[in-house]
This record gives sequence, C-alpha cells and structure tokens, in this order.
Amino acid sequence: MAKKVVATLKSADAKQFTKVINMVKNAKGSYSFETRVVPKDLAKDFLK
Repeated sequence: MAKKVVATLKSADAKQFTKVINMVKNAKGSYSFETRVVPKDLAKDFLK
C-alpha cells in the first residue's frame, strides 16, 4: 500500500497534496496513528 501512496504523490498534481500522520488517543489510553493524503491547504485542519 505504501508504494501506491508514493506513486500517487509523484503524479502531476503532487504539489497540491501532502501525506499527514496524526497520533490519536483511544478510550483505553493507548495511541494509534491515522494517516491520510489531504490537500495542502487542509493539512492544518486535519491536525486539529
């Protein structure tokens, strides 16, 4: 799956997207990571 994301980011429109990783705490107290490819202008909104 990682290869698919890298190939997507290398497309002609790659300058408009970025891969964002956010650490999320669940109800049990442990952390998990949420990864998404989002437009650059929405990246900061994803991290809030």
